[in-house]
Amino acid sequence: MSKVELVIVLAAGEGTRMKSKSAKVLHEIAGRTIIENLLAAVKPLEAKNLTVVVGSHKDEVIEHLSKIAPKAKTVFQEKRNGTGGAAQLALASHKGDGTVLILAGDTPLLTTQTLQEFIDLHASQKNKASVLTALLPDPTGYGRIIRGDDGAILKIVEEKDAADSEKDIDEINTGVYLFESKVLSAVISKIQSNNSQKELYLTDVISLLNDQKDFAHAILSNDYTETLGINDRTQLAECAAIMRDRINNQHMLAGVSIIDPTTTWIDAGVKIEADVVIYPSSSISGESVIKSGAIIGPRTTLVDCEVGSDASVIESFATKSKIGAGAKVGPYTYLRKGTVLDSDSKAGAFVEIKNSTVGKGSKVAHLSYVGDAQIGQESNIGAATVFVNYDGENKHQTKIGDQVRIGSDTMLVAPVTIGDGAYTAAGSVINEDVPAGAIGIGRARQVNILGWVLKKRKDSKSAAAAKKAGAKE
Repeated sequence: MSKVELVIVLAAGEGTRMKSKSAKVLHEIAGRTIIENLLAAVKPLEAKNLTVVVGSHKDEVIEHLSKIAPKAKTVFQEKRNGTGGAAQLALASHKGDGTVLILAGDTPLLTTQTLQEFIDLHASQKNKASVLTALLPDPTGYGRIIRGDDGAILKIVEEKDAADSEKDIDEINTGVYLFESKVLSAVISKIQSNNSQKELYLTDVISLLNDQKDFAHAILSNDYTETLGINDRTQLAECAAIMRDRINNQHMLAGVSIIDPTTTWIDAGVKIEADVVIYPSSSISGESVIKSGAIIGPRTTLVDCEVGSDASVIESFATKSKIGAGAKVGPYTYLRKGTVLDSDSKAGAFVEIKNSTVGKGSKVAHLSYVGDAQIGQESNIGAATVFVNYDGENKHQTKIGDQVRIGSDTMLVAPVTIGDGAYTAAGSVINEDVPAGAIGIGRARQVNILGWVLKKRKDSKSAAAAKKAGAKE
């Protein structure tokens, strides 16, 4: 890898067009913040130093950087007087020589490959200054590259300062620069704020370099989408869609079947093995891991989940859960934090499970709530069973043994233990332990009051049907 002495990330902007209480660079794409995506591309370059210029929302940005890039140095741009002023501050705080890479903090789609190619060409051409440029179908809003007859950069003109003829130029400045440190330091203090914004533009360095014959060279990006910046929510969504397509394409090339990539959203930190099938309208986020042969979706959301080989999760929502090999989940299942489904287990339709372990081969098939429980192997939880885990102040645990049969519509009032091989009768309220091999029955004896309908509902359709069947008062 070509070495860079210093990387400067400009992240001090107000981000007013985002209309947000959060810093622009802290908005997320593919499970990472905008600046985290950028720094993920920068990290493999192994630059000796990293300086991030912060301004708006500096405290929350600095706190975030301490987690994702603890070795980064931050410089506060108290007076937001433009990119030139930000670069001046970063250079003033750095001692050293060599090559300086400057990036905008709101360009999350840049890749390591593009940056490395840019660095390699800068070095091989022995440039004093290089600008990464791109050809945009619609260059509105971007600074235009003004070239001379020999192709060298004469100047970079910002949109608001550009003449109509200059606005027709489709080659734009991406905000990615390489400078030799001594060359940049010699001219950056000379830039002036004689422009429509009354700011110090880093781009004005190019004209200053030309004056002393240290010409800047344009290096054209092969993929303009990598260089797109973010100023508002529309651009955030556009960049998110590009990142989605990029991530999905990588997974498909690695052997994952994604039936409809346009409706499938996968975070950058997700790991998926070959031969996984993902059906439409599914989202897999956080640090989720999906093993080979698993089936996900349609309409499924997984957040920080592990899904074992050959498991299936259909039309369900799961967060911070572990789903074992061959397990079946869904449809319409909600797995909350702390759920562990062992191999070949089942959490079926309209089942909610929280902070519980379901043993190998055990089934919670439908219409049940399981909270704070341990369920052994090969046990069956009947329909409409509720694990009553909360007494209004504290949570309590239920323990179910191996080969247990819980009858439908049972209320298990924790703390309670059901022993191996035990049963509960349907419709029971169980608030005492059931020993191994026993059946727990917790319901009142049924009483039939003959003729009740004919007496109390004598003019009803039910009464007419009862009379027809031979019922008497």
